[in-house]
Amino acid sequence: MVVVHDKLFSGTRWTDPTSTEVLEVTSPATRAVVGRVALTTGEDVDAMVMQARESFESGVWRNTPPAERGALIGRVADMLEERQAEVCQILSDEMGVPPATAAMIQVTPSLGVLRFYAGLAGEYPWTEVRHGDYGPSFITRQPVGVVAAVTAWNVPLYLNSAKLGPALLSGSSVVLKPSSETPLSALWLADLFREAGLPEGVLSVVTGPSSAGDRLVSHPEIDKISFTGSTGVGRHIAGIAAQNLTRCSLELGGKSAAIVLEDADVAGTAGSMVFSALMNSGQACISQNRILAPRSRYDEVVKALVDTISLMPVGDPADEGTVFGPLANHKQQASVKEYIRKGVEEGATIAYGGGDVEGLPAEVADGAFVQPTVFTDVDNSMTIAQEEIFGPVIQVIAYDSVDEAVQIANDSEFGLAGAVYSTDPDAALAVAQRVRTGTVGINWYAFDPSAPFGGFKNSGLGRENGTEGLDAYCELQSVLMPFGWEPSEV
Repeated sequence: MVVVHDKLFSGTRWTDPTSTEVLEVTSPATRAVVGRVALTTGEDVDAMVMQARESFESGVWRNTPPAERGALIGRVADMLEERQAEVCQILSDEMGVPPATAAMIQVTPSLGVLRFYAGLAGEYPWTEVRHGDYGPSFITRQPVGVVAAVTAWNVPLYLNSAKLGPALLSGSSVVLKPSSETPLSALWLADLFREAGLPEGVLSVVTGPSSAGDRLVSHPEIDKISFTGSTGVGRHIAGIAAQNLTRCSLELGGKSAAIVLEDADVAGTAGSMVFSALMNSGQACISQNRILAPRSRYDEVVKALVDTISLMPVGDPADEGTVFGPLANHKQQASVKEYIRKGVEEGATIAYGGGDVEGLPAEVADGAFVQPTVFTDVDNSMTIAQEEIFGPVIQVIAYDSVDEAVQIANDSEFGLAGAVYSTDPDAALAVAQRVRTGTVGINWYAFDPSAPFGGFKNSGLGRENGTEGLDAYCELQSVLMPFGWEPSEV
């Protein structure tokens, strides 16, 4: 079925576009058109931003009590849970992920983050009094204003939820720009907010190419940019933000390492290593695809990885048994294949995969598939160990001491995620704290909606999730009051 949106989602309403042009969405599995959406022009972007500005200045949403804002976000989470089969199919159509995988890595964390912020509404310190040298100060956390939220195509439902939850809870108005590869799930989610009762003007969705994103983030009425995507595009957006002194948070790329310590239960944790490296067919900024193994157990680690991956079918995302569907687009397929070629050229050895996926059904034979690949004999200076591949490619790197393992893990321009595998919790925690990265898992990896998430170095600026994620959409105001006065609004 082809999903058609011939209207724009503008100001929490479906409105007529200024252009008759459409954006076609194609399946990376079948190459068939699965959606057509109205194309957002520059004029439309301007109108969306001004609607957001007007709604913010009117106070229709920011003056709504935080408890009510949180309750609306909670209603959206309930609606998402009830209708998750519908959005999982949309995600499968537009980005090739099997519906069961979409439920696990997109719906479940989306529910978590939305419900976290719904619950935070009543606990967050919106106001407080601090007693200082010159009397009491009345501190308020106010919404930042008009937010441009720009997201990537790899886990679109979660990325959009993780921005809309805290941004809307803050009382800000939002213009969301999803990737042109995945607009269908963004429009679906935005419409849930409309159904839940979000006031008019507060939320819009830009459906168009990168030029529309540039128009959005450079608009003088934007108070805050929140971006998730590649480091290169992040630098570009940061430059635009610097020109306008627009507040900016960036969640960017990664090249994370999983350190397997000498005492690790390799057999018991191989599944977690593979999942953390190859989730979403390796299309995850948090992917820990550099697996650092002690030389004494190197062959054992490689065999465990290969044995695990060999049991995970690659194929049509519509088949229930499929674990790895296609990559999200054919451009990414070509990029990943080039990285595999370069790995061989630079001296790494393919222990598993590396070729074309064989035996595919005719309807998906031209899909954007890449065979999961495990490289051995990898030196950390190689291209495949330094650059973000964003595909199902693991590099196993040997080390001789824990100090060397930490040095290798930190020898990267990125610092987003990571893991340590060990049967000794104290040893694992000690190693984790030496790795210069934003989040680290022990014997598995997940990021919790209550814990701050973000990166060191070129993996970004700022944090999402947790109270820190809401802080990012708030401005602090201090009102210094005379001695003896005590505010009542606390």
